[in-house]
Amino acid sequence: QVQLVESGGGLVQAGGSLRLSCAASGTIFSIDVMRWYRQAPEKQRELVAVITNSGSTNYADSVKGRFTISKDNAKNTVSLQMNSLKPEDTAVYYCNADIAITIWHTSRSYWGQGTQVTVSS
Repeated sequence: QVQLVESGGGLVQAGGSLRLSCAASGTIFSIDVMRWYRQAPEKQRELVAVITNSGSTNYADSVKGRFTISKDNAKNTVSLQMNSLKPEDTAVYYCNADIAITIWHTSRSYWGQGTQVTVSS
C-alpha cells in the first residue's frame, strides 16, 4: 500500500512564502514523476508543477518564477517552495506521484489528501 502525505499548508499574507512537503511511504520500487496540483473553490484542479525522476521540472505559467519544485530521492519526498504568494494562489494543494510498487508492476497514479493554502490580501 502506498500513501502520500502532504504537510506545510496554512494561512499567509500576500507576498509571503510557504513550503509544502509530500512524503511517499509504503511499498515503493520506483517513483517516475511527482507533481503538485491545486484546486480552488468552484474551479477545476490544475497542474502547478512537475518533477521527473531525472530532475526535469515544469511549471504552470501562473507560478513560474515564484514556485520551485524539488525532490529528495532517498526520502521519497517532493517539496514545493512558494514565494511571492498571491490571493489567487489560495487553493487546496495536492501531491500526485506515479509509483511502481515492484519491478513487475507498471507505475500507477497516487494522490495525497490535500493541504489548504490560504493567501490573504
